[in-house]
Amino acid sequence: MENLNNFYNIKNTIPNDVLLLAVSKTKPEQDILNLYQIGQRDFGENKVQELTSKYNNLPKDINWHMIGHLQTNKVKYIVPFIFMIHSVDSYKLLIEINKHAEKNNRIINCLLQLKVANEETKFGFSQQEIINLFQQNAFENLKNIKIRGLMGMATNTEDINEIDKEFGNVNSLFNNIKANYKVGEEFNQISMGMSGDYKIAIKNGSTIIRIGSSIFGERDYSKI
Repeated sequence: MENLNNFYNIKNTIPNDVLLLAVSKTKPEQDILNLYQIGQRDFGENKVQELTSKYNNLPKDINWHMIGHLQTNKVKYIVPFIFMIHSVDSYKLLIEINKHAEKNNRIINCLLQLKVANEETKFGFSQQEIINLFQQNAFENLKNIKIRGLMGMATNTEDINEIDKEFGNVNSLFNNIKANYKVGEEFNQISMGMSGDYKIAIKNGSTIIRIGSSIFGERDYSKI
């Protein structure tokens, strides 16, 4: 793994209350083990098949995070072991996660994905849709999920002001929900920021940064 120094640099310069999630998608299991052996326990994947394969082959005390778009028919494969699902982008998906979590006698940590980017390829709820869910107590009967916070992905742009504005929108919604709805102390996570923009994300309240290429090197997108 070529960028171990980068891992230490990021780890040592972010606030203690910010989780560094190592995004290991498309990367070999040995790269994950290299980080595991120096204490990293949280890894992010975006494809169910790759995620389940790595779970089966790697140490069982790894916290696996699903960060990619999750189809309802794939939920059953990851619910037995997943630590957190960042990419919950529909109420239908929440119901499916809850159903399989109940079957497995688990409570699954979930983040609601807010669509803040100006790109059609991005998934997520609108701000109003998320507010409506809280207004309607939509999670009340979903006993096997725990809504831990929000996830956001900024537009893929060099415009720092645009990124800052979009991350600010996620933080504003998060604080709005905390102030106006009975969410409890467990609603305390904002997952945003990647290799190129994590510092802006932290400035805007991110508690989980999703770092891939800065740690593992550039990835081969033909494998994705």
